[in-house]
Amino acid sequence: MSDHKYVPSSKIGKWFDERLPLLSLGAHLREYPTPKNLNYWWTFGGILTFCLVAQIVTGIVLGMHYIAHADMAFESIEHIMRDVNYGWLLRYIHANGASMFFLAVYIHIFRALFYGSYKSPREVIWIIGMLIYILMMATAFMGYVLPWGQMSFWGATVITNLFSAIPLIGESITTWLWGGYSVDNPTLTRFFSLHYLFPFIILGLVVLHIWALHVPGNNNPIGIDIEKPSKDTVPFHPYITIKDLFALLIFLIIFVGFVFFSPNILGHPDNYIQANPMVTPTHIVPEWYLLPFYAILRSVPDKLGGVILLFASIFILLALPWLDRSKVRSAVFRPIYRQFFWLLIIDVLVLGYMGAMPAEGTYLLIARVATLYYFIHFLVVLPFISSIEKTDPLPMSISDPVLKG
Repeated sequence: MSDHKYVPSSKIGKWFDERLPLLSLGAHLREYPTPKNLNYWWTFGGILTFCLVAQIVTGIVLGMHYIAHADMAFESIEHIMRDVNYGWLLRYIHANGASMFFLAVYIHIFRALFYGSYKSPREVIWIIGMLIYILMMATAFMGYVLPWGQMSFWGATVITNLFSAIPLIGESITTWLWGGYSVDNPTLTRFFSLHYLFPFIILGLVVLHIWALHVPGNNNPIGIDIEKPSKDTVPFHPYITIKDLFALLIFLIIFVGFVFFSPNILGHPDNYIQANPMVTPTHIVPEWYLLPFYAILRSVPDKLGGVILLFASIFILLALPWLDRSKVRSAVFRPIYRQFFWLLIIDVLVLGYMGAMPAEGTYLLIARVATLYYFIHFLVVLPFISSIEKTDPLPMSISDPVLKG
């Protein structure tokens, strides 16, 4: 990794770079010193960038043919599937791309939790990442409404109704979201507009996320600070780009498998029935990636209490850098934290399964226990572990574990 400033060789390049240093920026990104021990869990940042671009591109084209009207939305989806050239492919890429996007983001988040990438000096990176995640959930929910099937309509009715539980302003917010006194054509129009807008806000936040990452630099599996450049770093290109491209190729094989062989397996059959306000589905569920939060929402019998827990379960993640006060980042050197990390993963999976089940009997009891542990993990377990855990000794350099092995 050279530390000299990049200077274009041609006169046109020099002239352009003096006025808009894009060429220098490109050179900086290529030569950016990156920890040489990054494993494949770090490739999901690049995979997520690909997913976002794919969703925006396919979404723009689909938006050209979609009609945001309660009487024509469902038929416009059928038109896209049957009459638009490769419309079926675009829709399946977009629909399954949302699931792949969330799969990648959950792996990205849990990787950060395991290796302590939310700790100082990377708190701002983590907070921006959580804001991206919140906007992703809002965008995905509104996108789920657009096909205007049974699950779209009733999902919108249930979720927007929750806002009415907020004291003083709840009814006004609900009426504004609906554009009237129930979910109808104005609701669909609002959701389409916001669904189209939010990905570009997400794109802006992703730029900030990457910018903030380049200030302290990448974390690494060992979780120790490194000097840039040094023997512990390699240039981003070609070492990291080749690894990212290989991981993206494997990811695309799985993605394409869903698109071409099981495009509807992650959807709900009821959403292939046109929305009917007079017929309520037996069991109203959101998409799989929202199920853990849906289980938390339903675990409380009081509507306001459920809404409070729902928002608390999301915003508690923003406070994570200050809840976990351990000086050691990586769970590799935190034996107690490592056990509770796996327990948290099991808890989230249980919540996801309970969110897909009816809110009654044993399912409801398990959901309440899992919800209780979710909050105990962040509010009690993490601060307590931080104060009593005896961590393993850290190496002086990321090369030590390799060279001494």
